[in-house]
Amino acid sequence: MIFYDCATAPSPRRARMFIAEKGLTPETREISIAAGEQLVPEFLAVNPRATVPVLVTRDGTALTENLAIATYLEESHPHPPLMGEGAEEKAAVMMWTAICETQGGQPIAETLRNSNPHMRGRALPGPVDYDQIPELAERGRARVAQFYDLLEDRLTGRDFLATDRFTLADITGYVFCDFARVIRMRVDDTHPALKRWYDAIGARPSAAL
Repeated sequence: MIFYDCATAPSPRRARMFIAEKGLTPETREISIAAGEQLVPEFLAVNPRATVPVLVTRDGTALTENLAIATYLEESHPHPPLMGEGAEEKAAVMMWTAICETQGGQPIAETLRNSNPHMRGRALPGPVDYDQIPELAERGRARVAQFYDLLEDRLTGRDFLATDRFTLADITGYVFCDFARVIRMRVDDTHPALKRWYDAIGARPSAAL
């Protein structure tokens, strides 16, 4: 397997943590988004959508989405189970993963990409350039605050987001909460249950990668 990574971006970090929790060590190739390496012909031949992460499987299939990468690795390396066991757990993991993506990751990305001067003309990832919309950044900050409130409610009295053990949902939620530092919205003591969970996930070895 070949894993195309970017050390500074949240989406590859999700896959990187999942791979580490599985105890796997694929060949890794670093793609610098800051240097525009996702747009060079060599990488576009791997993923024409110009995004990372990408996992090239043993049979040469390029998986370009986190859920696809996680599904493939869970099926081929089922232990430890990170996507739930049984219908109820699997559904809960996918539900909370989707919640974290749409209500956490999306508004964080909207805020960053529509407010950072270095991303003028690059408000969306991929091969097509888009102008920034400042109103999306303002709305994004409000949505991130609501996301933190949602996680606080969910994690009160719980150690993990989806089930009674660590799963993909915790990886997804943690990575986005941690990445929110780039828009100056760090997890803090105003959300004590969220902060407890955030610190616990951050202490896992995979979170240091």
